[in-house]
This record gives sequence, structure tokens and C-alpha cells, in this order.
Amino acid sequence: MNRISESDLQYMKRALRLAEKACGSTSPNPMVGAVMVKNGKIIAEDYHRKAGEPHAEALVIAKAGRAARGASLYVTLEPCCHTDKRTPPCSRSIIEAGLKKVFIAMKDPNPKVSGRGIQELKEHGISVLEGILEDKAQRLNEAYRKYVLTRRPFVTLKAAMTLDGKIATPEGRSKWITGEKARRIVHKMRCCSDAVMTAIGTVRLDNPELTSRIGCKKQPLRIVIDPELATPLDYKVCTVPPETIFVVNELADKAKIAKLQARGIRFLIHSGQRADMDWLMIRLGEMAITSVLVEGGSSFNATCLMQNVVDKAVFFISPKIICGKTSIPVVGGNAFLKLEDAVRLTDVQMRKIDDDIMISGYVRQLPQIKV
Repeated sequence: MNRISESDLQYMKRALRLAEKACGSTSPNPMVGAVMVKNGKIIAEDYHRKAGEPHAEALVIAKAGRAARGASLYVTLEPCCHTDKRTPPCSRSIIEAGLKKVFIAMKDPNPKVSGRGIQELKEHGISVLEGILEDKAQRLNEAYRKYVLTRRPFVTLKAAMTLDGKIATPEGRSKWITGEKARRIVHKMRCCSDAVMTAIGTVRLDNPELTSRIGCKKQPLRIVIDPELATPLDYKVCTVPPETIFVVNELADKAKIAKLQARGIRFLIHSGQRADMDWLMIRLGEMAITSVLVEGGSSFNATCLMQNVVDKAVFFISPKIICGKTSIPVVGGNAFLKLEDAVRLTDVQMRKIDDDIMISGYVRQLPQIKV
């Protein structure tokens, strides 16, 4: 019976750290890292950088060359075994390289691969051990997992609030609730997302760029929910690049749409006065957008939660109290839930960020409530 040693765990942790380097770069592919070990020493390591480019396994096999024969491979995701893509199947490369053992963090949720890559390796006499640090690997590729199973993006709602649950003063002032370190984490979250989504209320109030300012290799797409296309033409989201998609209704000003389209801005047009979030998630999935970071105001936060599109919530809480019943709450809207029906987070994690606290968790799905 195979046993996991401390060195096995360390090699897999290293592979996971390598995979994380590609955050925001591989979509719609997963982030994958690989480490090759022989005689107790690392002889090659690498990670998948971009869709269409070589996978992590292929990169380390090429680096190791003939030394790969008889070696062990630690990889964060089950090696692919199908040909319905731009790169060769990694399972075949592993077999041809003569590897002896393969340690895998998690199965590939893609139905074209799931379990088949592992089975192919075993059929060729390669020892395979799976499930090493599986929970960490699943967190790393939670957006990829949802997308390949549902064809919809993984949605994270992020908000910064005071200790008394407010995101702005009555007149809308909100800079800055949290400290600089917390704001840097938010910029990394943007960098790791395919798209950042907000609504017209936030745009009009803050005129945000919705970009990552930490040296991001690829800026996220910007999605603005603006049914009547009320965003002024000189606002930052109307400047391309990075790319912007406006979600508007069919009565929006056609001449204004044409002006923005001439700048390279795209549009999704819905019927009815307000966009249905479920409809929008389907459309975004069709565009191969696998992850969306919601940075909205009080009402839009409520809409996303009540219409059941949020998968994960990340709240930054600052030890400040601004008071006032007309100060703006983190989640508003007209609808409310009974305590027994409240939105609940599971797998909750807490982290201190200087003076701020970061709380994250996965959202328990609710019946949709129109707001």
C-alpha cells in the first residue's frame, strides 16, 4: 500500500505554489504545476502559463529529458488524456518518458478526462497516487471546476465594510474603509479573475477604473450593469483597453451604443427593464468567462445574492464605526430574509490583514428572489 511521506507533501506544496503563479493567465484552462523528482532531488519543475501553450507535465518532461525515465512526477491536476485541444495529451507524454510514479492532487473534473488519465497511466504500469492536498488543489481551481461542469462562471462577491456594516457615508463617500494591505489583496483578486463586475450606481458615484494595479499580466474584463446606458462617455470604464462589456436593455440609446462600440466596447442586450442575473451568467459562460469578481454597491450586492449567482463571499471588515441609519449598508435592496433562511457561508476562513479582518466562505444556494 502506498503511503504519503512528508517529502511527498512538500513536493506537492511546491507544485501548488508553481501553479498559483499562473493566476489569471490560463483561463479557460486550469492552473497546473508539476515537479519531477529522482533519487530524492528535484530535476525539473514548471507550470502551465496560458491556454494553448504546453501543459506543466510536458514542460517538466522536456526539461528533464532522458533523466525523466524512472522518476516521480508530482502534479496538481490529473494529466489530460484527450486530443480535443491544442496540445498533445499529457498522459501519453508521461508514458513515453518512462516515469515510474505519478502523484496527483485532484482528479480533473472535466468529463473528457475525469479518471481516464489516471486509468491510462495505471494500465501502462505507472504507480499513481491521487488526493494529495486535494482540498488546496480544488480551491486553486474552483473557477475551472464550476465552469467545466456548468459552463457558467464562478462568482465571488467582495465588499469592504466598517464594523457596523456600512460601505459608505450617506452621501456615498467610501475611500478608504480598509487599509493599504487589504486593498492590495483586492487588486490581486482582480488580477486572478477573468472579469470584474459592477453596476451603474457604483460607476456614477466613484468613476472607477476596475483594473489591477499590481503589475497584472492580463487585466480583467470589465462588466458594467447599466440598463439605461447612463454612464457618461468620458468615464474611465468607457476607455479601452482594458475591455469593457455593458449590459443594457433593449431601449438603451442606440446612438450612444454605436459611439461606444466604435471604441471597441461590447454590449449584451436584455429584454425587460432589469437584467436577469441567471441569463447573464449563461451569456458570460458562452464567452468562456470562467470567473467574475463582483465589486458593487449595496443594491447590486443584494441582487447578486438574492438571484443566487454568488458562489463565494469575501468581506473585509475595518475596525471603524461611522454610525447613521442613512449610511449605506453592505447589502441593501428591498427584499429581506428571515433569520432561519439567511444566506449562510460554509467553510469559513478568517485572516487578519494589519488592522482589518478578511472573512471568506462559500455561499449556500437559495431560492431565487426577484429584487
